[in-house]
Amino acid sequence: MPKSKRAKVIHTSVVQKKPSKEKSLSLYTAVQSAVDEHAHLFVFSVENMRNTYLKDVRQHFSSDSRLFFGKTKVMAKALGTTPEDEHAPGLGKLSGYLKGSVGLLCTNRAPQEVLEFFEGFVEVDFARAGVAATRTMTVPAGVVYSRAGEVPVEDDVPLPHSLEVTVRKWGMPTRLEKGKVMLDQEYVICEEGKEMNSHQTALLKLFGIALAEFKVDIRAYWSAATQEVTEVSQADAGAMEEG
Repeated sequence: MPKSKRAKVIHTSVVQKKPSKEKSLSLYTAVQSAVDEHAHLFVFSVENMRNTYLKDVRQHFSSDSRLFFGKTKVMAKALGTTPEDEHAPGLGKLSGYLKGSVGLLCTNRAPQEVLEFFEGFVEVDFARAGVAATRTMTVPAGVVYSRAGEVPVEDDVPLPHSLEVTVRKWGMPTRLEKGKVMLDQEYVICEEGKEMNSHQTALLKLFGIALAEFKVDIRAYWSAATQEVTEVSQADAGAMEEG
């Protein structure tokens, strides 16, 4: 029987996906190359990850540094985990910090400059479901305003009546009265320290309340000159900034 000449559907995910082993090897090689070319290596962690803000960090260091945010096991292997297999003396101690949501910054910039930059780099954004609220947010009883009581009434406007169905669907016990969205009693959207669901975060976003902070914390860094690893606490970073 002759072979069918009909066009076959080949999913792009099959032909475009880079093999995992190849990706790991590429990351491994790139990290070791960066180690050889830079004086300092920093391990950093990220709070409330946002690709947009991480891109800004990459841009800031793009001229003379390399930033990696890949598989931690691969990066740790590239650095070495013991004195016998470490790529450069002392790196084995740094690889111990490569756990969780962390990345590597390889740079020739002075440690103080790097620490001061990250200490001042904080971006506020809307929280996502699954994170804990950083404060309690309560909507006052009466007419519901667009900023939910976050600003004085004279600087705010009532929530459009067309959104009453939406906020009620997300859990607020609202009602319409003469075209205005009303609450018979105050409503707590979220409580400090408690994990939020998608309805809570949707309400916060609707009212323009951003409770998430994108922040990069330096855990430790290695210097080629001393071959030593320095652990960094937030108190240390603040002290350097004040100094």
